This record gives sequence, C-alpha cells and structure tokens, in this order.
Amino acid sequence: MIDYIKNLNASQYEAVTTTEGPILIIAGPGSGKTRVITNRIAYLIKNCHVSPYKIVAVTFTNKAANEMQDRIKSILGDDSIGLTTKTFHAFCAMVLRQHGDAIGIQKEFVIFDDSDQISAIKKSMHENNIDTKKFPSRSILSTISNSKSQLIDHQVFLNKKSNYYDEIVSRVFERYNDIIQKSGGLDFDDLLLKTHLLFKEYPEILNYYQNRFEYLMIDEFQDTNIAQYAIAKQLSENKRNLCVVGDPDQSIYSWRSADIRNILSFKDDYPAAKIIALEENYRSTKTILDAAKNVITNNSKRVDKDLWTNNTIGNPIILIDAYNEEEEARKIIREIVTIKNSRQSKLNDIAIMYRVNAQSRSFEMACQKYGMPYQIVGGIKFYQRKEIKDLTSYLRLILNPQDDISLGRIINTPTRGIGQRTFNELTKVAIANKVSIFSIIETFTKSKTEDLHMPVQLGKRALSAISDFHKVITTLQEDLKSNEISITQLIALIMETSGLHSLLETDDNAEERLENIEEYKSSARAYEDREIHEGLSDFLESISLVSDADTLDVDSDSITLITLHQAKGLEFSTVFIAGMEEGLLPHIRSIETGNPAELEEERRLCYVGITRAKKQLYLSKTSRRGFRGATEPALPSRFLYEIPTTLTKSLNDIPVSSKNHISKVKPVRKTINKINIPHATDTIFKDGDKVQHPKFGEGIIISSEISGSDYKLTITFKGNVGIKKLMSGMANLKKV
Repeated sequence: MIDYIKNLNASQYEAVTTTEGPILIIAGPGSGKTRVITNRIAYLIKNCHVSPYKIVAVTFTNKAANEMQDRIKSILGDDSIGLTTKTFHAFCAMVLRQHGDAIGIQKEFVIFDDSDQISAIKKSMHENNIDTKKFPSRSILSTISNSKSQLIDHQVFLNKKSNYYDEIVSRVFERYNDIIQKSGGLDFDDLLLKTHLLFKEYPEILNYYQNRFEYLMIDEFQDTNIAQYAIAKQLSENKRNLCVVGDPDQSIYSWRSADIRNILSFKDDYPAAKIIALEENYRSTKTILDAAKNVITNNSKRVDKDLWTNNTIGNPIILIDAYNEEEEARKIIREIVTIKNSRQSKLNDIAIMYRVNAQSRSFEMACQKYGMPYQIVGGIKFYQRKEIKDLTSYLRLILNPQDDISLGRIINTPTRGIGQRTFNELTKVAIANKVSIFSIIETFTKSKTEDLHMPVQLGKRALSAISDFHKVITTLQEDLKSNEISITQLIALIMETSGLHSLLETDDNAEERLENIEEYKSSARAYEDREIHEGLSDFLESISLVSDADTLDVDSDSITLITLHQAKGLEFSTVFIAGMEEGLLPHIRSIETGNPAELEEERRLCYVGITRAKKQLYLSKTSRRGFRGATEPALPSRFLYEIPTTLTKSLNDIPVSSKNHISKVKPVRKTINKINIPHATDTIFKDGDKVQHPKFGEGIIISSEISGSDYKLTITFKGNVGIKKLMSGMANLKKV
C-alpha cells in the first residue's frame, strides 16, 4: 500500500479508492475532507495512471485551492504537473479566456468586482431615473445576481417579470448588462452564466473540455448554486466521473444563491451514485462535538450522520454572561489574556466569531484599549483601498479602453478639471452613439465631433483637460504595447505619469498608502514570468477573485476577529462565539420572516461556528445590546437551550489556577498600534469573588477591568463601608 493512504480510516480509504462513476462524500466537520480529496487525486494519478491533465478539482476560495495544490505536490512532486485546481469562478474565467470569443467575449475581458458592480447599478438607476432611496442599489444587485445564478439572463427576466419591483429591476438589469458588455467586462455571475451558455451553444467546445477533464471533483458542494451544478453536469455528462464532497449541515450561503437542494437531491440526479459518509471527527473534543450534534439535530433538511471522535472529553463549554457589548468584549479579551499567559493557546490560534460585521466594533475597541494584537477578516480589503483601486482602474483602462467603469473612477483622479457635468455629457454622448466613453474622448481629441449623432456642450477648459487625460492613457498604452517593460515598471510609470504618486505624497497617511502601493507591486511580480499582456490580464483577474478568507494571515501573532460566515473552513484551538442572542443568532430577519428554512440556516451557521473549535469553546451573550440605533433588552439564543447543561459551565464557576496570572508579560506588537499588554498581580480576581480587605473587611467584587499594569476592582463591602474602587496590586486583598 502506498504510504499516503496507509493511515486513512475505513471510510476515507473507500472514498479515496472509489474512482469511477458519480460519488457523494458526506464529510462532517473535521473529518479529513481535504486529506481525502488530495489523496484521491494522488491515487488517480499514481495508482490508476490517470494523467494530471485529465483531472480538475474546484473549490470556493483561492486559499483552499492553493492548499489543495500544495498538498498534492507534497505527495507527488513533479508528477502533479498539469493538474487543475481552481475556484469555480477562476475555472470559468479560464474557459472563457480560451474559447469565449465564440459567444462574443474578448480574451482580455475584465472582471467587475463588487464595488464595480455597485457603480454600474447606480449608473443604470441614474440613467433610468430610479430613486436609490426607494430602491436600494444593493438590493437590486442581489436580485440580478440571484437571477443569473439560476441561469436567468436579462432577456428571460424581462419576459418573466410579474410585479412592479420586477419591472424596476428589469430596466436596471438591461442597462447594467449593456454597461458591462460595452466595457468589455463580466461580473462574477457572468463567469458562470456565460460558461454554461458557451457549453450549451457550442457542443464541440463542451466536448473538448469533457475529453480534457475526465475526472471532476467539487469541494464544498453544499455551497454550489444552480449555475455551478449545471456546469458540473455538462462537464461530467460523458464519463460521469463526478465526485462531490460536502455537508448539508454546513450550507450557510443561501444569500449568495447557494442551493442546498443540490447536495440533498444528488442521489435523485445520479441514482447509481455511491454515497460515503466521513463521520470520524479529528478536530474537536467530545464535549464540543456533542454540543454541535445536539444543536444540528433540530434541523429537518439534512442528511443524518453519526459524528464521533476518539479525542478526549475536554473542557466544558464556558458560558459568558455580560451586561452589554462593551462588557462582553472586556470579559472576552481579559479571558484571552489569561489563556495566552497560561500558554493554553497561541494568539493566532484564538478567534472571536460573530454573526454580523457590526459586532466587531466593541472587540476592536477592547483590543486597542488593552493592547491585544488582532487581525480583522472582512474589514477594508486590501484591493478595495482607494489608492489600490485607483491604480487598478488605470491598469484596467490601459488594457481595455472600453472599460467605462474604470474610466469613470480615474478620469478626474488626481483632480485635472474634469467635473461631474463634463463626465455626464461624455456619458450621454457615448450612449447616443453606442460607443465607449474613451472612444468619445478620442473623437474630441481628433476634432471629429461632426461625426457624432448629437451636439456636444463642452467648454475649452473641459476639452483641454480631456485631451490631457487622453494623452496620459495613450502614452501608457504605448508603453504596454512595446512589450519591453514589466508589470511593476508599468505600475511605476502610472504612478508618475498620472500624478497619483504626487497626490499620495500630500495625503495625511502618505507613508501607509505608499507602502500599500509597494505591496501591490510585490503581488504583481508573481505574474512577470510571461508576456506582459497575458501577465497583466492574469494579475487583474486574480485580484478580482480574492475573497475575505484569502486575506487571513495564519502566522500572525494576533487573535482573529471574524464573522461566522467567513470562518467556514477554518479551525482554531480556542473559539469565542459572541452575541448568542435572539435577533443576532438567529438573525432577526430569519425570525421576522417566519420561514423555517431561514431559521434552519441560522442553526447551521451556529453549528459551523461551534465545530471550528478544537479544544475550548466559549459562548457569550448580553442582557442588553445596541440594536437598530437603540439599546434594547436581549434574550438568550434558542440555540443555547439546545446544548445540554451537562456540557456547559459559567465563566464565574471556573477556578483559575495561580499559574494563570498575567505578570511578567513582555510587550507585544499590535496589528495597528504598539501597545503593551497589562501586567497584574499574582492572583486573578473575578466578578463575584468574595474577598477580605485588612481595613474594610469582607466584600464581593462586582466588576474588574484592566487598568495600566494592574486591575481596577469595584467591590461592595459589608456594613457602612459601601462600594470602593481599589487597585488589585495595592489593596492587599485575600480571597475568602
């Protein structure tokens, strides 16, 4: 037996060595899913002598795809060369760059990211005189995205509209589609929709990919939407070697159009499919796993499986009760300080998870106050920072002058005297002539306005400014066409020629912004081993497809603040799930709609959070929480009641040994600022502890907070002494 499959358990071995025909692998959390996928690919190549060129594995994040590639390479070395491991969207982008011209897609198309899409939606709404306050642009984009994910394009949507809202969306949809097409771009959903259309309309192209990829593996199958599953069916139609891996209990992305029915109905679509369940959990303690099982069994839409583990029973799940979100954050950060100094977990193996991004505010403030290093996943993404987005727009426009969205962003960045009125006039003329805005600018610079279908109302200053902008772009395009410079050299030219560098030098955060530009250059260097047009196109594609999870630095000496959705696929030694309250988890929307399916997804989200923890799990709730602009009473989450009390213990009931003290901690570097973790006395006092003071007598601690290098204790003493605030290190207190 080959070494890499020696240590597989019976179910894993069956999944790895079953190679022909459709197969559904139900992989519970922590059951070695990635190991099975990588070993199965290695088995196909090494044992079954399948060429790596014939295998494609798709997943949902670049991080997961890269990890898969690295693991297979560590097993097979150069024998894995030719293997395709990509995200679904990256795979479709590859297909469209190779064969998209058959349906009118140019090879160097740009990919519209989220902010580009919103810009195009707002532009479409403005041109259709639709009020963005009455009809939020984000809501309309969501409707359009959901339609495309179901293979419904703007024409089909127009024909099926059934109410006034659909009428509004159809008008925006049509213009939005027109803007994208004229810009030579595709949005995320187009990558799927157009690939499916290509395969449908050109059987010979589909046949090429069916012969190219005889074995198709899909990771996180429960997160696929209708379009992704349809493409998978097209690719595997001939050989039927479709292996899907997933867990319906971890389907948490319906708001991204993921359809749980794909995995639940797989057996109906493929009656001959073999179903294998991976039920042994290698990640969590028995206590954590039992809690997760007790929560998820309350769902009805699931495939039953018996999760079990040989791991230890482990510690009880610790419940934290706080008055409000500020106290919740303080208690959690204080507990993390204790954990760090008792060496139970490293900081990068600790995560605070929450249902909504807004919850991160109190934790960020607490981290900054107490000097706790942290990284936040899903904050301002690197490639969405203004200086980076501006630079990217220059690169996109140079590569593709039809890109009206990128042009609109940078035509007056830095300021060059092209105001909104001028830009609106250019846009109006471009629409009337059915060409790009840059084409209109070229017409102006060549003084051929008599060829235009409508009069142009622009002054001399505006025309001069437009001419200057045109010169900047065309000069950079010539540099690109010369093919004698690298991407990083092109970036440097853009910074100088456009005036971006001078603009950033005057910014209050000049040093940080210029450092970001250097980091941007570093990320581009990986694409300089090919012809510049191809390398630049690939680079721009890669940054368009970056997800939140891809930005996580697992080696950072800091705790992780992350939403439960973003935490999918990750694991930490210690996990805090904050906000275990009705209205947060489950979210208020799922409660107000009364839709059982939405509540079941919220329960799955809770299940995902619980199963991220390896050794220790904390669940926290508050009595009051800021909500919809006001502070309101908060009720405990229904999911807390689904966990047996035999598995839990209150934080105040957990004894803290003397070795857990916080003294003699060396200062650490924080993610944002340089702040020292406080020092404290050898004895840790907690809320509710009874203490004896040499002068004031017996009292009870009602609150405790870190103050400088000590703890400030608020104590209520017996008799007439009342409430006193004392510093722990100076009070000479003894526990009673």
